[in-house]
Amino acid sequence: MNCSAHSHMGSAPDSEGREDLLGGADDMTTCPVMVGSAVSKKAAEAAGLFRDYEGERYYFCCAGCGPAFDSDPAKYAANMA
Repeated sequence: MNCSAHSHMGSAPDSEGREDLLGGADDMTTCPVMVGSAVSKKAAEAAGLFRDYEGERYYFCCAGCGPAFDSDPAKYAANMA
């Protein structure tokens, strides 16, 4: 799977002109499909880029990762262990 064709969620100025730099350390995780790809939980939720599996929420770096996760959630969930 290649997610390089999409643009990762970056920072954008808010109405006050400040930038949200991906929500801070507590907001960050990695994509279980594209291991090592940093993901903002807040931004992924806002974009619908997540799945719930066995009581845990998994966040994705791009739209292509959700269907990949759905094809074998146990495999990809293990990447986060």
